[in-house]
Amino acid sequence: MSLLTNVMDHSLDDGYAEAASRKRAAGDAGLPKTLRAKLGLAGGLVLAALVVTVGAAQARVAAPVVAKEREELIDRIDRETETADKLEGSVDKLRAEVSARQREALRTSGGSGQADLVAVLSGAAAVHGPGVKLVVSDAKEAGGGGGGNPRETSGFSDTGRVRDRDMQRVVNGLWASGAEAISINGQRLTALSAIRAAGDAILVDNKPLVPPYTVLAVGNGKELSSTFQDSADGLYLHALQETYGIRTAISVESDLRLPAAPSVIVRTAQPKTEKGTS
Repeated sequence: MSLLTNVMDHSLDDGYAEAASRKRAAGDAGLPKTLRAKLGLAGGLVLAALVVTVGAAQARVAAPVVAKEREELIDRIDRETETADKLEGSVDKLRAEVSARQREALRTSGGSGQADLVAVLSGAAAVHGPGVKLVVSDAKEAGGGGGGNPRETSGFSDTGRVRDRDMQRVVNGLWASGAEAISINGQRLTALSAIRAAGDAILVDNKPLVPPYTVLAVGNGKELSSTFQDSADGLYLHALQETYGIRTAISVESDLRLPAAPSVIVRTAQPKTEKGTS
């Protein structure tokens, strides 16, 4: 019992108790209240404030530079866009001039009537007349962006999408049904026109188009419409509508206006001249 009583009365070792007494006598109880601790804390606060101040100053100095670079980039984009528009206008003027000279050369060599016919058949001249208007578009469920917006998904794996080969069959069917001039979304087709695919877009003469695809075909309206719808290509389009939900609408129009195509440059074909007999 005397041992337990001694442990209870002297729970702290005498050596530790003596050391604690010396610290209390010296005024140091282990807390950061000494002059050194206070100076260290003050120095840390000053350093943190300095870092924050320098960072804010650098951000304030860099902000005008970034804003200036952004404005310069916007101005450069605007200038380049304006230059591209001017070049495109110059190209259109040169194409019109080339077409006019071609028609003039045909009139000089073969008469005005023949020149006009050649210009119409080659697509070098704008035309108007009765015909049919055929609108073909993707199914409602197909992901797509009409109105000039990119499509949301990639590839033609979606069977509810109109593909390049579908438009090829439509155009070939209209030609075979008696169309005299055809355009797709304002792009005039000629004997050298190509309908292809690039990614999600359908290209007509390397110009991308977006749905809906409006096909204008000049010809005998009622006869052209009925002949096309009864043809193999018209039935193919109807099958796409019934099976995959592709949307189509065809109507007979009294007056369609088709623009001229870019000048067709013939590099290989030569006209055959008839030799007179004596």
